[in-house]
Amino acid sequence: MPRAATWAEIDWLRAHSRLPLLLKGVCHVDDAREAVRRGVAGLVVSNHGGRALDTLPSTAELLPVLRAGLGPAVPLIVDGGIRRGTDVLKAMALGANAVLLGRPCMHALAAAGALGVAHALRLLCDELEIAMALCGCRTLAEAGPQLLWPPHQGAQPAAPLDPSFAT
Repeated sequence: MPRAATWAEIDWLRAHSRLPLLLKGVCHVDDAREAVRRGVAGLVVSNHGGRALDTLPSTAELLPVLRAGLGPAVPLIVDGGIRRGTDVLKAMALGANAVLLGRPCMHALAAAGALGVAHALRLLCDELEIAMALCGCRTLAEAGPQLLWPPHQGAQPAAPLDPSFAT
């Protein structure tokens, strides 16, 4: 672990870049708060370290805890476990602002190239729209903890992302 990242590397990155910095793999709310205090623009909620530490909570377990600890304004992006449109809706209901789609896109790319990725994304969007309609959500902003069963005590909705965040 002598080469493990520290808060000093986060401070260095913030000092040398005007780009928004997203920090991936933060699993404890105290670390999440420290990251925000140090100027991190948002967090990528990921348990990919679970390959090395097999008792790490799932992203669905981490997400509401981090959202409750940070409030609605800090962007939280889920990485891992998103395979279907219903997974996207559940992540949003647990407090995510967005999701990442690595594995479905990689499988589609391997199977059918760029057209396979486009098809996979189209299917995912269609599944999401159907799930939203079945739950009575006209927009993703309406996806909140009321959609979850059993009800999740810690889930809170996220604030809409600032459009300038992507620029």
